[in-house]
This record gives sequence, structure tokens and C-alpha cells, in this order.
Amino acid sequence: MPYRLRKFIGMVILVALVVFYALIATTVASYRLAESPWYVHLAFFAISGLVWVLPAMAVISWMERRPKQPR
Repeated sequence: MPYRLRKFIGMVILVALVVFYALIATTVASYRLAESPWYVHLAFFAISGLVWVLPAMAVISWMERRPKQPR
């Protein structure tokens, strides 16, 4: 796969991941944490704000992998 195409596909995946993850995290917080104190909300959003980095790192490492050079 050409390098530029891989970067484009990765960018689309990253944008979709961030939007989807934000919607899911906000929905979970709205339904599960509605009556919780402020510090529970803070902890939830701090943790969920960092967890999305794990799949994003995998996509970025795939995007940055250079094509193999023919011998």
C-alpha cells in the first residue's frame, strides 16, 4: 500500500475513533453518572480521556510504518 494512502486511511480512522469514542464516553457518563458527585465525573473523564490514546497509538504506528524496500 502506498505510504500516502496509508496515512490518509489512518487519519480517517483516527478522526472516526475520536468522534465515536467521545460520543460513547459522554453517553456512558450521562446515563451512569447522572447523580454521582463531581469527583466521580472528574475521575471518569480523566481516565476515559486517556484510554483512547491506546488504540490511537496502534493506528499511528501502522500509519508510520514505511513500505518494505525491494531487494
